[in-house]
Amino acid sequence: MALPPPDPQFVLRGTSAAVHTLHFSCGGPEPDIPLLFSGSENGFIHVWNLKTHRVYSALDGHGRKSVYCVETMGGKDKLLSQGRDQRICLWDLAEGRTSVTDSVFTEHVGFCRCSLLKVAQGRWLMAMAARSLEEVQILELPSKTSVCTLKPEVGAKLGMPMCLKLWQLNCGSQPVLLAGYEDGSVVLWNVSMGKVLSKLICHREPVMSLDFDSEKAKGISGSSEKVLCIWSLNEQQNLQVYKTHELVNAGISDITIRPDKKILATAGWDHRIRIFGWKKLKPLAVLDYHTATAHCVSFSDHSNPQERLLAAGSKDQRISVWSIYAQT
Repeated sequence: MALPPPDPQFVLRGTSAAVHTLHFSCGGPEPDIPLLFSGSENGFIHVWNLKTHRVYSALDGHGRKSVYCVETMGGKDKLLSQGRDQRICLWDLAEGRTSVTDSVFTEHVGFCRCSLLKVAQGRWLMAMAARSLEEVQILELPSKTSVCTLKPEVGAKLGMPMCLKLWQLNCGSQPVLLAGYEDGSVVLWNVSMGKVLSKLICHREPVMSLDFDSEKAKGISGSSEKVLCIWSLNEQQNLQVYKTHELVNAGISDITIRPDKKILATAGWDHRIRIFGWKKLKPLAVLDYHTATAHCVSFSDHSNPQERLLAAGSKDQRISVWSIYAQT
């Protein structure tokens, strides 16, 4: 008989608002304190100390507008955040500072999270939804130089970009962007040439979230429907549907593959977190703790596999933190 799903290892309370994004920074050597960053609907970014389970600091840089993306940039002192104030902020948190050092005005009104890719020491590419409805802009950071703007072909009617994932096969290779659009399609872009390599209609509804495993050249996407779509990329750079998985309830807010590529987690509109094996998409567990929509899921980057955690943020203003399948 299958074991019942576990309870959360601990729960973080105190955001006073719905939690829209989560990001761990736990990979540093001792005595580095493992941290979890959360972005909330009230515009605050909370930095949680995972040893004490308390807020280490609260950052206020988005004019009380919802924060829906938080990422560290090569260490826990450099932070990037994105909010509904149409700003992407860069933070310097070294030596207890809580200051925004730079920002980018996005002019985009949707909820599309930007995507970061480290291309060299201290150099990053950032993909973000642009002012023009269907376009994606690529910037280089920290210089904020525009690299290119990715525009669909005339008459393509993809709608707004909903989710973005920048990646490259290895350090020297060309950066590539996967973008999920409002029309339900996933598009693969060659960033340096600014052209579409492949397009695949995966869903009948807008693509709400996607993740990609560049080692296996396979990705997964979810929408407001009851279907997870797994797709692969062949050597000719063509996207093709690999398989689909029917869910019990409709609506996926977020999908993330664990860094070791063994399992993945989804955050559902039905309040539940679902865990799957990544190889065959075998359902492994349903984590039923939250009382409202689960907005985001994130796996920790602990170097010791046994310390690995999964965090989920919800509209119910709580963050559940789980230790599951840490030994696989």
